[in-house]
Amino acid sequence: MKIVSGLFYTKDHEWVRVEGNEAYVGITDFAQHALGSIVYVELPEVDEDVEGEESFGTIESVKAASDMLMPVTGTILEVNEALENDPSLVNSDPYETWIMKISIANKADLDELMNAEEYETFCNEEA
Repeated sequence: MKIVSGLFYTKDHEWVRVEGNEAYVGITDFAQHALGSIVYVELPEVDEDVEGEESFGTIESVKAASDMLMPVTGTILEVNEALENDPSLVNSDPYETWIMKISIANKADLDELMNAEEYETFCNEEA
């Protein structure tokens, strides 16, 4: 299982890469392994305001479908449209294949997320 330092992580296995007041969001290596071959990613609407821990879309694999939950409150600025044609990109490199770019409403929300070491511990306890 790959975990990247410098990112924030949720208990729902999303990652957040912060760049100023904006952030990229995707699912972790742990999540894509658990799901298996991803066949569909429901992308959220651009300019939509989403509360932290609210569903922003669904990701489907040959085994299951799972809601993706917003890691922090914010506004969706951009979605990764490449996933519409090739959702399996998430399987090949989950940390480079972001799902959406957001504007963070309150950076203090990041304090509720885990760093790489905390996330690794969390995953080991879940396994």
